[in-house]
Amino acid sequence: MTIRFRNVKFLAIALVLCASCGPTAADERADAELAAKVKALVNADEKRLVQIFQQLHLHPELGFQEVQTAALVAKEFKALGYDTHTGIGKTGVVGILKNGSGPVVMFRSDMDALPVLEETGLPYASRATGSAANGSLVPVMHACGHDAHIAFLVGVAKAMAELKSHWSGTLVLIAQPAEELIEGAKAMVQGGLYEKSPPPDVLISSHVTPQHAAGTASVKAGRRNAGCDQIDVIITGVGGHGSAPNRAKSPITMGALAIVGYHSLVSQTVDPQEPSVLTVGSFQAGNANNVIPDTATLKVNIRWFEPAVREQLISGIKRVTDAVALAADVPPELMPKYVMKGSAGPVVNDDEAVRRAEPALRLALGDKGAVPGLPTAMGSEDFQDLASPHPTTKILHVRIGCGPADVEEQLKKGIRPAANHNSKFKVELPAIAAGTKADILVLLEFLKKKP
Repeated sequence: MTIRFRNVKFLAIALVLCASCGPTAADERADAELAAKVKALVNADEKRLVQIFQQLHLHPELGFQEVQTAALVAKEFKALGYDTHTGIGKTGVVGILKNGSGPVVMFRSDMDALPVLEETGLPYASRATGSAANGSLVPVMHACGHDAHIAFLVGVAKAMAELKSHWSGTLVLIAQPAEELIEGAKAMVQGGLYEKSPPPDVLISSHVTPQHAAGTASVKAGRRNAGCDQIDVIITGVGGHGSAPNRAKSPITMGALAIVGYHSLVSQTVDPQEPSVLTVGSFQAGNANNVIPDTATLKVNIRWFEPAVREQLISGIKRVTDAVALAADVPPELMPKYVMKGSAGPVVNDDEAVRRAEPALRLALGDKGAVPGLPTAMGSEDFQDLASPHPTTKILHVRIGCGPADVEEQLKKGIRPAANHNSKFKVELPAIAAGTKADILVLLEFLKKKP
């Protein structure tokens, strides 16, 4: 009896150890065969995906105005048999493909462009204009690569529908509006996303970066993007004639003093070991050389990782502005007002999700194509807020290279490609197929059939 007990015990231990072993040779062959199928599918679809990318680049749309883009995505989803829902968060689109038992994996691509005048010189460069929030006409450009992201989404939708025999679970595809406003993800949640979609076990998004060459991708655990808040500071004074500033209370002077004060907040109040950024992106006041206006608006953007730092910056902005107004003897009824607009928390990649995504990127793009992750960025995202009602959801953000082939050599020389949000920002065309392959194989990893 004692010997039999020991045998059973050792057998149980062996089974546990075996279960924790890495992939077998058969597993690796199966993965390689699946990767070959994915590459063949995307290569066959590459011309169409590039055309879609160029069409979107030529016709960009600002946040919550992505009507044509949303219609294109919805048409693709419906044709492929996805359960398709439109108008979620104004212009958001949701496509759901149920394929047996398994996890719910959500994949998001953003749709909106920026109020930037394009200077790339590309044959498909944008000449579009759009209406800003204040009603003014502005140039519009896909200066952050969201046109590429939608091309990825379309390619993913097609391949995942064709590869249904290779995965199991529920795939939820999201075309999200207004990422640049840091408002779109929350708008979709508030607009009934989870009345249509099951909650995700994993939420995945990818984003292009010119710091990686086209044909490459990276993923890294931990902090990836900062939290962000957009704040409009409205300063009210007393308007008057430019020749008699003593009879007025200039909101322009108050705004200038406030800006100087803001830029001491990071250096003087925040722990220097905590990353934070404060930027005034716009100072709007007046229309004439000789008229002191009644109001001025400062459009402020803050970046942070720790909620305590966020509160320090917000309270500091209010304290500085109020002090400037008091020093100008502004009456209580005219004290500054603060409009909190878009807001998103930081992006923190789940460790386990990263461990699973890394080999998927190698399968998609080869060992040389799966490059080391970039340092933590102070740029912000809001896709993680799609999971805000479901805090146990694992978050994964993948960076897709869109830079020139020699970008590493150029960076070593101190030459940087035009960054996201720059008027000369470009997505090199090989990035379209490469990003699509990377996204598909990452999704397939999280939707693997259980043996």
